[in-house]
Amino acid sequence: MSGAPARPIRLGLRENIAQFSLLVGVNALVGAMIGQERTVLPLLGVRVFHLHAFSAALTYIVAFGVMKALTNFVAGTLSDRVGRKPVLVAGWLIGVPVPFLLAFGPAWGWIVFANVLLGINQGLTWSTTVIMKIDLVGPRRRGLAMGLNEAAGYCAVALAALATGFIAARAGLRPAPFFLGMAVAGLGLGLSALFVRETHGHARFEAATHTAAGAAQAGLSTRQVFWLTSVKEKALSAASQAGLVNNLNDGLAWGIFPLFFARAGLPVARIGVLAALYPAVWGLGQLVTGALSDRIGRKWLIAGGMWTQAAAIGFIAAVRGFWPWTLGAVLLGAGTAMVYPTLLAAIGDVAHPAWRASAVGVYRLWRDGGFAIGALVAGLVADLLGMAAAIWFVAALTAASGLVVALRMYETHRKEPSRDPVAVAR
Repeated sequence: MSGAPARPIRLGLRENIAQFSLLVGVNALVGAMIGQERTVLPLLGVRVFHLHAFSAALTYIVAFGVMKALTNFVAGTLSDRVGRKPVLVAGWLIGVPVPFLLAFGPAWGWIVFANVLLGINQGLTWSTTVIMKIDLVGPRRRGLAMGLNEAAGYCAVALAALATGFIAARAGLRPAPFFLGMAVAGLGLGLSALFVRETHGHARFEAATHTAAGAAQAGLSTRQVFWLTSVKEKALSAASQAGLVNNLNDGLAWGIFPLFFARAGLPVARIGVLAALYPAVWGLGQLVTGALSDRIGRKWLIAGGMWTQAAAIGFIAAVRGFWPWTLGAVLLGAGTAMVYPTLLAAIGDVAHPAWRASAVGVYRLWRDGGFAIGALVAGLVADLLGMAAAIWFVAALTAASGLVVALRMYETHRKEPSRDPVAVAR
């Protein structure tokens, strides 16, 4: 007796709403894993482990950024070879020890090691949920899909940052704030292992529907995809540098802003509010900006978002007080929301389905390398010239990145079929 017939593969958000919604929930849990650190860890380094040099206190962000960037690259290639779900489950298995190390690690080296594991966890899980949603929805609603994915992740970052800030204000910096992460890791692993279904077949189905001209793109090597995405293809390379600078300034917000606010005398609970507000606006804003990019295009939303971030970072450096900083955090979140899902949608526009996961991995290699570069740059400048100078420096870099997008990137949404990135590479 034969088994049940295989489900027909259909592309689209409505057609795959159950799995898409499950993956949105899983990505929210991925975001909460990093959110548990946003308020507490910078203060933990200074107040518990007595690290007074900014470059030393931010080593955990460097470790996180390097490992997440490298893992993103591996995740994209690996998910094309072995499937999406095994990579997702592996990421959660690696993430389970993280909150335990943060809660009970006896020395700063244990905290840095926890962030090595967290970087691998985030690289495998977040990359894979992005790829799986792109697989499911097809080309028509890609911006909306990325908006929903990133909104879920960064709203969860915000909620976890807010929750751990309030817990730390009442119960101390350790171990109570990290009990939340223990529950999140267990739930994420369970949902991914038991309920998420493989989506690689959807990517193969979309690839099969491409024109014969596009079929020539299917045989690219990993080296060719890396070169296209990093340097040669104008839209892909412009998106990669913008992603790097975006996360460079996020590394600043993660590592320097809490210390900047604490030096001004803000209590932990209010620092937690500011640490949560920026990713909250970022997350919720993506519900609008992802779909908006499907209507008005990608390029100017990205350039405008980078310039908005630059203005917000400079504003935070220039003003003092909780309420002015609240305005700066809102503006920074809005600018990031304009950029984040739109960059991913642009990568999906240009990359052929046969190597799209690898291109997403290369883009995320550069983007999340920005965490490490941002922590190093901000820490060194802060040690030499002070925290305000570090913030102004990152604002200038962000403005310059927007200019690169304006000058180099072409509009990728509904681009002409005649544009062939493989032909450009050759």
